[in-house]
Formats: sequence, C-alpha cells, structure tokens
Amino acid sequence: MQTRPLGRSDMKITPLGIGTWAIGGPDGNYNWGPQDDKDSIAAIHKALDIGINWIDTAPAYGKGHSEEVVGKAIKGLGTKPYVFTKNSLAWKEDRVIFNCLKADSIRKECEDSLRRLGVEALDLWQIHWPNPDADIEEGWGEMARLQKAGKLRWIAVSNFSVAQMKRAQAIAPIASLQPPYSAIRRDIEAEILPFCAKENIGVIPYSPMQAGLLSGRMSKERVENLALTDWRRNNDNFKEPKLSKNLALQEVFKMIGARRGQPAGVAAIAWVLRRPEITGAIVGVRNAKQVEELAPALEFRLSIEELKELGD
Repeated sequence: MQTRPLGRSDMKITPLGIGTWAIGGPDGNYNWGPQDDKDSIAAIHKALDIGINWIDTAPAYGKGHSEEVVGKAIKGLGTKPYVFTKNSLAWKEDRVIFNCLKADSIRKECEDSLRRLGVEALDLWQIHWPNPDADIEEGWGEMARLQKAGKLRWIAVSNFSVAQMKRAQAIAPIASLQPPYSAIRRDIEAEILPFCAKENIGVIPYSPMQAGLLSGRMSKERVENLALTDWRRNNDNFKEPKLSKNLALQEVFKMIGARRGQPAGVAAIAWVLRRPEITGAIVGVRNAKQVEELAPALEFRLSIEELKELGD
C-alpha cells in the first residue's frame, strides 16, 4: 500500500489513519455519546487488517478510556501500528478537564499514556491544544527532553497557528501538525499548509468529513436525534443557517461518490487528500462496518472535473 513520510520523522504512514475520539465513550467534556468497546476494538482490528498503519488517540477522549481501548486492541500483535497520542488536556481527582502545559504535568501525562497504551515509547506525541499560550515553550521544551530520554520517538503539535509553530521550532523540530480540515472548514489553506510544506512538517488533518456532516449519512432528522451528550448538538455547523448549506454540500459528494460506486464520505476524504501537503487524514470510526465502507478512500482520488464540481 502507498505510504508517505511523515514530515521529518522516519515514519511512513498510510493515507488514512484511525481516529479514536468517538471510542472514548460518554465520559468527557466533548464526546459522541455511548460506545461499545467491543465494536471499537473490532474497528481497529479491521483497519489494521486492510493495511492502515497508524492510530490517533488522546487522553481527553473519554478521560483515558480511548487510550485504554487502543492499548487492548494492539496488545499482543506481532506487528503493531504507529500510535499517536496527545497531551495538555489533564484532570485531577475531580475529573474536570483543564488545559495545562506545565513541565510536571507533561511528565505525568507521558507516564499515564505509556501505561494506558501498554507501550515503552510513544511514536508521536502531540500538544493537543496550544493553551495556555504563554506555556507553549515550557511544555514543548519538556517534550523535547522526554524525547531525548527515549520516552517519545517524535514530537508534534495539533491546532497550532504558524506563529505558535515558529515558537516551538526555536526549541526543537516539529514532526507534524494535526489541524481540522474539510471541504467545510478550509482556513488552513492560506498560511498553514504553505508553511508546513516549506518547513517539512507533516500534516495529518482531523475531521475530513466534518464530524459526519459529509459522510452521506447525515440529515436534519439525525441531527435532531443525536445523543444529548453528543458535542455536535451545540456546534454551529450542526445548526441553521449552516446546517442546510453543509447538507447541500454533502449531496454533491453523494452524487460524485455514487457515480463511482462509493459513499459520500469516501469522496469527502479524497477531497482532503487532494492537497500535496497532506500526509494522511484521520478518519474517526466506531465499528468495523464503517471501516469497510471508508476503506476505498485509501486509493480513491478525485478527477479535475469532479474538483470543479466542488468549486475547486
């Protein structure tokens, strides 16, 4: 299967990686409602069976639960996938998540993630959010020290601006950036993608189907029936007037996908992968069937004519 180098790292990753936000379950500030761990593990195993070689997770997904599920899924495997996780969203005894980039918190998060995942070193460790902004240098500096100590193979960032990446680079190289990117949310195209290309920073965007809005399965009725704990209920893209516009774009992806025997989500992922700066896209799944449906996106590419239909 085709792979691409992830920035300056020695890792070569497949065009798709498995996103595990939803499999964290209902515990946390932002979640996708109830989730069966057996379905989650089956989804991960199906993804690995078809050749996907990386998983993206985070402690904040279910307050450690997503990492624990990933750890169970990869335990005992002969060939393990790359596992990418994050830091900077922590919690104490009260279980309330807060932003922290202090060195002592970073060290604790590293040990906690290693334990939950059951690995000796983290393949890629990312600052989840650059908050508090004033502590970026302290957190990144500690990550660089942990990398030298062998706890981390590569260090990276998520949701950073160009200015914030420059500050981190002054301390240690950035392997990759994880930003939001989809046909609905295109703001990284102006500054961030050109900067990453120039600096050889890999780009692994999340939410290429915009949290399911471009999956081909979304409708106004489904939005109305989302679980009460589902974070999307309070997101502007799932409310009018944006919802109708987004669902209309989904119809275009449906039409393009249908002509080639694929669901809208595959075409939406291909739209993200059309940019040469993108190393691979993170695709969130909740069960093995979703993996099977989206697997064609590993090779599906949009034609020039199809891109014109989408306004490119």
